[in-house]
Amino acid sequence: MVFPKFPLTIPPTDPAKVFEMFRGNFATEILTIAVHELKIFEQIGTKTLNSEELRKRLSLATRPWVVITTILKAFGFLEEFEGNLSLPELAKNHLLEKSPFSVSSYIGLAAQSPAVQSMLEKIKSNKAAESDHGDKGAAFIFHEGIESAMEKEASARFLTLSLSGRAMNVAPVLAEKHPIFDSKVLLDVGAGSGLYSIAYLEKHPQLKAILWDSEQVLKVAKEFLATSKTLHRANCIAGDMFRDPVPQGVDTILLSNILHDWDVNECKILVKRLASALPVGGKILVHDVLLNDELDGPKEIALYSAALFYLTEGRAYSLAEYREWLKAEGMTLTKVIPTLAHCSVLVFEKALG
Repeated sequence: MVFPKFPLTIPPTDPAKVFEMFRGNFATEILTIAVHELKIFEQIGTKTLNSEELRKRLSLATRPWVVITTILKAFGFLEEFEGNLSLPELAKNHLLEKSPFSVSSYIGLAAQSPAVQSMLEKIKSNKAAESDHGDKGAAFIFHEGIESAMEKEASARFLTLSLSGRAMNVAPVLAEKHPIFDSKVLLDVGAGSGLYSIAYLEKHPQLKAILWDSEQVLKVAKEFLATSKTLHRANCIAGDMFRDPVPQGVDTILLSNILHDWDVNECKILVKRLASALPVGGKILVHDVLLNDELDGPKEIALYSAALFYLTEGRAYSLAEYREWLKAEGMTLTKVIPTLAHCSVLVFEKALG
């Protein structure tokens, strides 16, 4: 881990391709499970089958089903129209067992691999990768009632520093692409290393920031803040964003790569809590990756969604999903701005009640 240098600078290249290759294993795992464990292609065959009926037949929760079908659609192995699934010629020719051109047995070479079996376990249980390992806790997430690696000093430090590698690339681009000159106090929810707050504090001398995360994570953020010389304009508040009072007096709230850690119900709960803490005209910045509204790609985000499913309680979401949740809380989408590493910032403004 290379510690960031301050002030933060925009990287000369976009690391998106690195992340795409890093997450490529999830394509192998999901395809193998779809072919050999769930037998999705065999169940659809040459007919059309309602997606929700097939999900229930397979006894899968909605979250893993969306992750699986999104990847299969993104790679062109599955088609969906008005909630009904069918197989394109590619899948009929090569993924059905009785086809003379089938490669399903070849794919089966990976069926018993530890990685495939581990992913299958998570798909069936709908639990994050380490949520049942009492000595570790769930990685990347902090929420009362879930034993979290973010509550233990050593693991929280390791994970926070690991995640800061992406943030040091993306944070200065976010601050550059979407400046917040009219903001006075920024609330950084799930602040992590604090690099997104630091990028905004460095760009806006008038700005103050509240970093909200677990106590152990904020120990790392305070180190970065001190090195960046922005500590005097930052207030670190330890707490649970689902249970503790939302810090008051803020006019802009940043959710950078946060909502994708949680399932739909938790996302709606969090958005409601945050929106209610804002004054009229206040903004919520959702900085995250985006699936297509049809949940059929793009490939790189479908793979990231599988990674998020495996490691967290969430998945990747679409612009339509974010817009729906925020609109329900009186927030209007005003801008969508691409940043770096597949991310975009969605700017929502609180309208009159």
